[in-house]
Amino acid sequence: MITNFKIDSTDKRILRLLSQNARVAFLEIARKLGVSGPAISQRVQKLSEQGIFSDSGIHLNPRAMGYLTCAFIGIQVNLISTTTHEEVFKRIKEIPEIVECHHITGKYSLLAKIYARNNEHLKNIIVEKIQSIREIVSTETFISLEEGFIRNVPIE
Repeated sequence: MITNFKIDSTDKRILRLLSQNARVAFLEIARKLGVSGPAISQRVQKLSEQGIFSDSGIHLNPRAMGYLTCAFIGIQVNLISTTTHEEVFKRIKEIPEIVECHHITGKYSLLAKIYARNNEHLKNIIVEKIQSIREIVSTETFISLEEGFIRNVPIE
């Protein structure tokens, strides 16, 4: 629920600290900002109610979990008969190795981010799971050699 909610400088400082370590105690944030613990708790609750946090899950390290190959796949969809774009998207969503999927403009309909155990596993995901969907006309795979960086949106 995003409204005309204004994020002030204290909220921004809280967001910066939580972005660096989502598990930091509210009392530690309060100490660093020179405010009370309940004030931090109330502010975080308001930020949460406004939809500022997209999730509060723990992010797993794919490499530590045995997923050594990261790839991005452009997926071109040809909608035949009564199949809808959303039905194809729903089938893509059922593939557990696909961790992100975006509807995009341009040559492809979808852009998926995949983690695979190795290149052979990636090939099996592409051929057996993705390309086996009848409405998918073609795919183009981009293997990530190294993740340069990942970050949140800027907190200005």
